[in-house]
Amino acid sequence: MDEPYLYQIFRPVFKNPIFVQGLPGFGNVGKIAAYLLVKFSGAKIFAELYSPSFPDYISVDSNGICRLPKYEFYAAHMEKNDFIIMTGDTQPSFDDVVAHYWVCSEILELVEKYGCTFVVTIGGVPITDKKVQVYVAGTSPRLAREFMEKGAVIYSKGRIVGATGLTLALAKERGLEGICLLGSTTGLSADKAAGFAVFKFLMKALGNEVKEGL
Repeated sequence: MDEPYLYQIFRPVFKNPIFVQGLPGFGNVGKIAAYLLVKFSGAKIFAELYSPSFPDYISVDSNGICRLPKYEFYAAHMEKNDFIIMTGDTQPSFDDVVAHYWVCSEILELVEKYGCTFVVTIGGVPITDKKVQVYVAGTSPRLAREFMEKGAVIYSKGRIVGATGLTLALAKERGLEGICLLGSTTGLSADKAAGFAVFKFLMKALGNEVKEGL
Protein backbone atom coordinates (compact mmCIF):
# COMPACT_ATOMS: atom_id res chain seq x y z
CA MET A 1 0.00 0.00 0.00
CA ASP A 2 1.67 3.23 -1.13
CA GLU A 3 -1.33 5.59 -0.89
CA PRO A 4 -4.55 5.88 1.16
CA TYR A 5 -7.21 3.30 0.33
CA LEU A 6 -10.94 3.85 0.90
CA TYR A 7 -13.09 0.75 1.32
CA GLN A 8 -16.70 1.69 0.53
CA ILE A 9 -19.27 -0.51 2.34
CA PHE A 10 -22.32 1.34 0.99
CA ARG A 11 -23.11 4.80 -0.35
CA PRO A 12 -25.41 6.74 1.95
CA VAL A 13 -27.54 9.72 0.93
CA PHE A 14 -27.31 12.80 3.13
CA LYS A 15 -29.01 16.17 3.41
CA ASN A 16 -26.52 18.87 4.47
CA PRO A 17 -24.55 16.52 6.75
CA ILE A 18 -22.43 17.72 9.66
CA PHE A 19 -19.03 16.04 9.83
CA VAL A 20 -17.93 15.05 13.34
CA GLN A 21 -14.39 13.78 13.86
CA GLY A 22 -13.15 12.20 17.08
CA LEU A 23 -9.78 10.45 17.20
CA PRO A 24 -7.42 9.17 19.92
CA GLY A 25 -5.59 11.94 21.76
CA PHE A 26 -5.51 13.58 25.19
CA GLY A 27 -7.74 11.46 27.43
CA ASN A 28 -9.20 9.86 24.29
CA VAL A 29 -11.88 12.54 24.60
CA GLY A 30 -12.49 12.77 20.86
CA LYS A 31 -12.81 9.04 20.32
CA ILE A 32 -15.13 8.61 23.31
CA ALA A 33 -17.39 11.47 22.19
CA ALA A 34 -17.55 10.12 18.64
CA TYR A 35 -18.41 6.64 19.93
CA LEU A 36 -21.22 8.09 22.06
CA LEU A 37 -22.61 9.93 19.03
CA VAL A 38 -22.51 6.69 16.98
CA LYS A 39 -24.38 4.88 19.76
CA PHE A 40 -26.88 7.69 20.39
CA SER A 41 -27.76 8.17 16.72
CA GLY A 42 -27.77 4.51 15.67
CA ALA A 43 -25.17 5.34 13.00
CA LYS A 44 -24.09 2.74 10.45
CA ILE A 45 -20.53 2.34 9.18
CA PHE A 46 -20.32 3.08 5.45
CA ALA A 47 -16.59 3.41 4.70
CA GLU A 48 -13.13 2.62 6.06
CA LEU A 49 -9.92 4.50 5.31
CA TYR A 50 -6.51 2.80 5.37
CA SER A 51 -3.26 4.72 4.93
CA PRO A 52 0.49 4.05 4.78
CA SER A 53 0.80 7.18 6.93
CA PHE A 54 -0.58 5.32 9.94
CA PRO A 55 1.91 3.84 12.45
CA ASP A 56 3.48 0.46 11.72
CA TYR A 57 1.48 -1.72 14.10
CA ILE A 58 -1.65 -3.83 13.82
CA SER A 59 -4.63 -4.33 16.10
CA VAL A 60 -5.40 -7.82 17.42
CA ASP A 61 -8.84 -8.70 18.81
CA SER A 62 -9.79 -11.06 21.64
CA ASN A 63 -9.86 -13.97 19.21
CA GLY A 64 -6.31 -13.30 18.05
CA ILE A 65 -7.38 -11.89 14.67
CA CYS A 66 -5.21 -9.06 13.34
CA ARG A 67 -6.09 -6.08 11.16
CA LEU A 68 -4.55 -2.85 9.92
CA PRO A 69 -5.26 0.43 11.72
CA LYS A 70 -8.07 2.35 10.07
CA TYR A 71 -10.51 5.24 10.22
CA GLU A 72 -14.24 4.44 10.19
CA PHE A 73 -16.94 6.65 8.70
CA TYR A 74 -20.52 6.33 9.95
CA ALA A 75 -23.79 7.65 8.53
CA ALA A 76 -26.44 8.95 10.92
CA HIS A 77 -29.85 10.43 10.17
CA MET A 78 -31.47 12.24 13.08
CA GLU A 79 -34.56 14.42 13.28
CA LYS A 80 -32.65 17.71 13.23
CA ASN A 81 -29.37 16.76 11.52
CA ASP A 82 -27.61 14.25 9.30
CA PHE A 83 -24.11 13.32 10.45
CA ILE A 84 -20.96 11.83 9.01
CA ILE A 85 -19.09 10.56 12.07
CA MET A 86 -15.46 9.55 11.87
CA THR A 87 -13.34 7.81 14.45
CA GLY A 88 -10.43 5.39 14.34
CA ASP A 89 -7.50 3.64 15.91
CA THR A 90 -4.67 6.13 15.61
CA GLN A 91 -3.17 9.22 14.02
CA PRO A 92 -0.04 9.62 11.91
CA SER A 93 3.16 10.20 13.87
CA PHE A 94 3.37 13.75 15.22
CA ASP A 95 6.85 13.94 13.69
CA ASP A 96 5.44 13.32 10.20
CA VAL A 97 3.84 16.65 9.37
CA VAL A 98 3.33 15.81 5.70
CA ALA A 99 1.41 12.66 6.62
CA HIS A 100 -0.96 14.65 8.82
CA TYR A 101 -1.71 17.09 6.02
CA TRP A 102 -2.16 14.24 3.55
CA VAL A 103 -4.56 12.21 5.70
CA CYS A 104 -6.63 15.23 6.82
CA SER A 105 -6.98 16.33 3.20
CA GLU A 106 -8.18 12.84 2.21
CA ILE A 107 -10.80 13.00 4.95
CA LEU A 108 -12.12 16.37 3.81
CA GLU A 109 -12.24 15.32 0.17
CA LEU A 110 -14.46 12.40 1.15
CA VAL A 111 -16.94 14.36 3.26
CA GLU A 112 -17.16 17.17 0.71
CA LYS A 113 -18.32 14.61 -1.87
CA TYR A 114 -21.33 13.99 0.36
CA GLY A 115 -22.22 17.68 0.54
CA CYS A 116 -20.73 18.46 3.95
CA THR A 117 -20.15 22.17 4.61
CA PHE A 118 -19.81 22.15 8.42
CA VAL A 119 -17.06 20.39 10.38
CA VAL A 120 -16.80 19.57 14.08
CA THR A 121 -13.53 18.19 15.44
CA ILE A 122 -13.35 16.91 19.01
CA GLY A 123 -10.35 16.43 21.26
CA GLY A 124 -9.01 16.89 24.74
CA VAL A 125 -7.08 19.71 26.36
CA PRO A 126 -4.81 18.88 29.34
CA ILE A 127 -5.52 20.55 32.67
CA THR A 128 -4.17 20.14 36.19
CA ASP A 129 -7.49 20.03 38.09
CA LYS A 130 -10.55 17.81 37.61
CA LYS A 131 -13.07 20.48 36.60
CA VAL A 132 -14.95 19.39 33.47
CA GLN A 133 -15.15 22.18 30.90
CA VAL A 134 -15.82 22.38 27.16
CA TYR A 135 -13.69 24.81 25.13
CA VAL A 136 -14.39 26.01 21.60
CA ALA A 137 -12.39 27.40 18.69
CA GLY A 138 -13.99 28.19 15.35
CA THR A 139 -13.34 29.07 11.75
CA SER A 140 -14.85 32.52 12.40
CA PRO A 141 -15.44 34.87 15.35
CA ARG A 142 -19.20 34.48 14.77
CA LEU A 143 -19.10 30.72 15.27
CA ALA A 144 -16.82 30.88 18.30
CA ARG A 145 -19.15 33.44 19.88
CA GLU A 146 -22.26 31.44 18.98
CA PHE A 147 -21.02 28.32 20.76
CA MET A 148 -19.67 30.35 23.67
CA GLU A 149 -23.20 31.67 24.18
CA LYS A 150 -24.37 28.05 24.32
CA GLY A 151 -22.04 27.27 27.22
CA ALA A 152 -18.52 26.68 25.94
CA VAL A 153 -15.43 28.69 26.88
CA ILE A 154 -13.38 30.33 24.13
CA TYR A 155 -10.07 28.51 23.66
CA SER A 156 -7.60 31.33 23.07
CA LYS A 157 -3.86 31.78 22.61
CA GLY A 158 -3.09 28.08 22.43
CA ARG A 159 -2.36 25.27 20.02
CA ILE A 160 -4.55 22.38 18.93
CA VAL A 161 -2.27 19.57 17.84
CA GLY A 162 -2.83 16.68 15.46
CA ALA A 163 -5.86 16.05 13.30
CA THR A 164 -8.17 17.76 15.80
CA GLY A 165 -6.73 21.13 14.85
CA LEU A 166 -5.44 20.46 11.35
CA THR A 167 -8.70 19.09 9.93
CA LEU A 168 -10.53 22.21 11.07
CA ALA A 169 -7.90 24.61 9.70
CA LEU A 170 -7.75 22.81 6.35
CA ALA A 171 -11.55 22.85 6.21
CA LYS A 172 -11.44 26.63 6.61
CA GLU A 173 -8.97 26.87 3.71
CA ARG A 174 -11.47 24.93 1.59
CA GLY A 175 -14.25 27.38 2.39
CA LEU A 176 -15.98 25.17 4.97
CA GLU A 177 -17.20 26.37 8.35
CA GLY A 178 -16.69 24.56 11.60
CA ILE A 179 -15.69 24.38 15.23
CA CYS A 180 -13.31 22.44 17.44
CA LEU A 181 -14.63 21.30 20.83
CA LEU A 182 -12.07 20.42 23.50
CA GLY A 183 -12.93 18.66 26.72
CA SER A 184 -10.74 19.44 29.71
CA THR A 185 -8.92 16.33 30.94
CA THR A 186 -5.93 15.30 33.01
CA GLY A 187 -5.06 13.11 30.01
CA LEU A 188 -3.66 10.27 32.12
CA SER A 189 -6.22 7.68 30.98
CA ALA A 190 -9.42 7.38 28.96
CA ASP A 191 -11.58 10.21 30.31
CA LYS A 192 -15.19 9.09 29.90
CA ALA A 193 -16.56 12.06 31.83
CA ALA A 194 -14.84 14.57 29.52
CA GLY A 195 -15.93 12.65 26.42
CA PHE A 196 -19.53 12.57 27.62
CA ALA A 197 -19.44 16.29 28.51
CA VAL A 198 -18.35 17.26 24.99
CA PHE A 199 -20.84 14.89 23.35
CA LYS A 200 -23.69 16.20 25.51
CA PHE A 201 -22.73 19.81 24.80
CA LEU A 202 -22.63 19.24 21.04
CA MET A 203 -26.00 17.53 21.00
CA LYS A 204 -27.60 20.26 23.09
CA ALA A 205 -26.05 22.99 20.91
CA LEU A 206 -27.54 21.32 17.83
CA GLY A 207 -30.95 20.83 19.43
CA ASN A 208 -30.68 17.17 20.50
CA GLU A 209 -31.10 16.69 24.25
CA VAL A 210 -29.25 13.76 25.88
CA LYS A 211 -30.31 11.94 29.01
CA GLU A 212 -27.68 11.37 31.69
CA GLY A 213 -28.20 7.61 31.63
CA LEU A 214 -26.86 7.09 28.08
